Amino acid sequence: MLKNIIAPVQAWLLSKGQCAGCGTPLVKGKKQKHKDGMQKVICKCGRIYIHEPKSDKYRRALFEEV
Repeated sequence: MLKNIIAPVQAWLLSKGQCAGCGTPLVKGKKQKHKDGMQKVICKCGRIYIHEPKSDKYRRALFEEV
């Protein structure tokens, strides 16, 4: 039941370009080059995201991408 409340809030934060854990804007995170022109973004809280520049969206990195 708790996941039903938290998941939409996390999705909303990601759609705004903010970390789902701490709320920091992801443009302030460390950026590293990743495959296919994507960027790996590491937030100050340690969460890892993938930025897709052509759609300008962020998503949580999969275990294989870490």
